[in-house]
Amino acid sequence: MSLVLRTRLKLRLTLLKDRVHANRRSRLLRAPHVGSTQHCLPLWAYYTRGTCDPSTLIFRMQGQSVLAAATQPAAAAVRCPNSNLEQGSTNSCPSLHSRPPCPASPETRLGSFRRQSAANSRLNPLSNFARLQRQEAMSSTRVSLSQSTLQSSNLRRRGNPIWVRPSSLVKLPRGAGVSACLNLEVKEPRAPRDVGFGDKSKEVMEAEGKVLVGTYARPPVVLASGRGCKLYDVEGREYLDLSSGIAVNALGHGDPDWVNAVVEQANTLTHVSNVYYSVPQVELAKRLVASSFADRVFFSNSGTEANEAAIKFARKFQRHTHPDEKEPATEFISFTNCFHGRTMGALALTSKEHYRTPFEPVMPGVTFVEYGNIEATKDKIKRGKTAAVFVEPIQGEGGIYSATREFLQYLRSACDDAGALLVFDEIQCGLGRSGYLWAYEAYGVCPDIMTLAKPLAGGLPIGAVLVTEKVASAMKYGDHGSTFAGSPLVCKAAQAVLDKISKPDFLASVRKKGEYLKQKLVQKLGGNSHVKEVRGLGLIIGIELDVSASPLVDACRNSGLLVLTAGKGNVVRLVPPLIITEEELDEAVEILFNALPALDENSSN
Repeated sequence: MSLVLRTRLKLRLTLLKDRVHANRRSRLLRAPHVGSTQHCLPLWAYYTRGTCDPSTLIFRMQGQSVLAAATQPAAAAVRCPNSNLEQGSTNSCPSLHSRPPCPASPETRLGSFRRQSAANSRLNPLSNFARLQRQEAMSSTRVSLSQSTLQSSNLRRRGNPIWVRPSSLVKLPRGAGVSACLNLEVKEPRAPRDVGFGDKSKEVMEAEGKVLVGTYARPPVVLASGRGCKLYDVEGREYLDLSSGIAVNALGHGDPDWVNAVVEQANTLTHVSNVYYSVPQVELAKRLVASSFADRVFFSNSGTEANEAAIKFARKFQRHTHPDEKEPATEFISFTNCFHGRTMGALALTSKEHYRTPFEPVMPGVTFVEYGNIEATKDKIKRGKTAAVFVEPIQGEGGIYSATREFLQYLRSACDDAGALLVFDEIQCGLGRSGYLWAYEAYGVCPDIMTLAKPLAGGLPIGAVLVTEKVASAMKYGDHGSTFAGSPLVCKAAQAVLDKISKPDFLASVRKKGEYLKQKLVQKLGGNSHVKEVRGLGLIIGIELDVSASPLVDACRNSGLLVLTAGKGNVVRLVPPLIITEEELDEAVEILFNALPALDENSSN
């Protein structure tokens, strides 16, 4: 027989004031990390069977939390005998053999406990407490009120010993029924941080080497799960993620609203192709048009596909607006340090030769000009020759270089004069990364075409080309298309992303955190001889070094921080989830600071 848990607990602070008393022999409950979610347990499960008198059951108030404790004759630290305590269990506590077995049912009446209290008082619970005190301390647990009564058919306890501590307590009247819900604030235990990798990682990496084309030089990390700004590998090691899947996971990992949107749409409609209309695609396009300069949208599956579409749109626009010319403008202007993708057209616009050389000849007619140099650009944009100018307002892969307002304004004016289109590649810097929904808003210059991708669908593959009506009017049925682009599933996910990042308060927080991060980096890293500059806008930050950044990136990873390189390999690129907190930024800066000696070790070698 056990304690009846039937009525709902309705404690009023005014009623409790007169009942507060000190009882040093009582103990507050503490419990170990036992897993995730909420565990609702009967109160009898927390006491030594037969050693406490339920007629003096007490609670201590702490704000809105209630911590259960037992007293009379004295509340010993309690260990439930089974790792899983089921209703009907009759196993006795192995650590307390002289005591009665665990109750078989949660419906024992109070009188039965009171009759046992005299015999139980002969036991010395303090000796049990002293013995258990020597064990490793367990993490604290918050016990909060629950308005629903406990279900006696689902009484299960998992984990290790429950601890009891002294405190100021509130004595409840006899016969008071209670219902309590134990909320375990779970924190995944960190596996020991070691430089090597375990058998699980080794197995995956060996398998990858046998079945995948070797196009990626991956570090020895096999990631298995993520939550918020944290990632976990298959060995359970935790990493603070300041790479965001290369600036993709703007909402971090496992955002609940994003997950709900994806699951709901997956259960409704996933894919129909662009042969048919679909509601999520139209709704997303309406959102993008309403929040930008654009009049129309074309969806693709990635950033490089978006730039390929922009190339086609620009050439078709020139042919459409100059129908009588035998050779309309087909050439393009791009800039040093730029990156626009790896497919053949986008690759031709990318300045880094080591990306282009193995696949030449690429698309002809591209001229590269020094990024940000107005004088060098003046003679390059020509009427009848230049179809479009491609530029990143903030270069990501190129090394986190930001354009000036004057430079972009000049490009806008020069394109207008030459009849060319101005294309902004905001695949990495757009959608809130700069602290503005669109990076062009920070400069006050609007393009004719803007390409998007990375964070738009929160991790699902998508690209988008936003265009003005004059550009869209040049495109006809069949001029371009895609089987998968703009699927209901991906577009629904993108709407969930836009719902959050388009809010003014959210964007203001990105700007604030970006400034905070730069200031912290300058304070902690600025005195190092290898650090040349900290630059960026919003939460796209670069740390330029006078040596290769790879040793620092490796040292950070071994210490639980994931960052990227950029530029010529001498820039540390920080593109964290936009939801990151200042505390997490502090942690990241501290790891970066502690990893700086790796640069000296590499230099000496």
